[in-house]
Amino acid sequence: MNTWGNIFRLTSFGESHGTAVGGVIDGCPSNITVDLDFIQNELNRRKPGQSDITTSRKEPDRVEFLSGIYEGKTTGAPMAFMVRNSDCHSEDYDNLKDVFRPSHADYTWYLKYGHRDHRGGGRSSARETIARVVAGAMAKIVLRENGIHIVAYTSQAGNIRLEKPYTELDFGNIEKTPVRCPDGETAAQMTALIREVQAVGDTIGGVITCVCKGVPAGIGNPVFGKLSAALANAMMSIPAAKGFDYGMGFEGVHQRGSEVNDLFYRTDSGSIGIRSNHSGGIQGGISNGEDIYFRVAFKPIATLLQPQSTVDTNGNAVIVKAAGRHDPCVLPRAVPIVEAMAAMTILDQLLLA
Repeated sequence: MNTWGNIFRLTSFGESHGTAVGGVIDGCPSNITVDLDFIQNELNRRKPGQSDITTSRKEPDRVEFLSGIYEGKTTGAPMAFMVRNSDCHSEDYDNLKDVFRPSHADYTWYLKYGHRDHRGGGRSSARETIARVVAGAMAKIVLRENGIHIVAYTSQAGNIRLEKPYTELDFGNIEKTPVRCPDGETAAQMTALIREVQAVGDTIGGVITCVCKGVPAGIGNPVFGKLSAALANAMMSIPAAKGFDYGMGFEGVHQRGSEVNDLFYRTDSGSIGIRSNHSGGIQGGISNGEDIYFRVAFKPIATLLQPQSTVDTNGNAVIVKAAGRHDPCVLPRAVPIVEAMAAMTILDQLLLA
């Protein structure tokens, strides 16, 4: 299952310590001006080594397009691209060759395929998300020509939670903090927590919130192709993602219908308006024209720089301690990945409508 999408489709390839990672985008509309600087900037937001709270692996992550672009515009043909790996340090993983790391994909991949690439997780590594970010950047370019804009930010790290609703935040501040939280005070607390767990070789999880503005009403295909279901599928395919909710989400279970129903009314111009948006811009699996907002929960990264008990491929008890360079928290680098998957989903559903 290396292909995603219905009309706007991405097929990705590559492993963490292979020659390159990349993909083929198919179904992208033709005659779209390709902003290569924008695509590269999106990759830069995802790449390792961007701050002291991310892995120190140094990769330029320069994207090379091989097809589908002529004179700066999409042709409608498949867009093949790749990003070369250059700073692998595969020897850092020699002690893991015959060991199943706790909570990793090692064991399940070994069961399913009969072998695995222990170097950085191989295909199960989050490095495969490079292809998602490139395709997502291309989707963003198409969407912004249709007045649709997508932004995500870190809203919780561990027990530190940003309590302000997204409507009260300045999204221009997201890139000003290493944790990508738009509230400076909360961002400082999150960063301090991540550094605290990093110092003892541990990891921490959290939540990313995403907001999609300008999505027209009528997107989504019930009953099995609901927009909410498509977004959930996209988000839960991201490495380390553990939960998804939209609108009121799980918070709504504590409330009554009289508190959270979105009431309709006739505006002064004679159109129909909605007084609130607890539904998160989606009702009955179809967009209603309001902002779409959702949250994705991410687990603490499974690779710890601490001793842990596990077993080897022969079932013998062993103690494993990871070496090398690893993120103490997925959140900062996952923000552009969430945006990318949201953009791909919205564009694919728009083309299906």
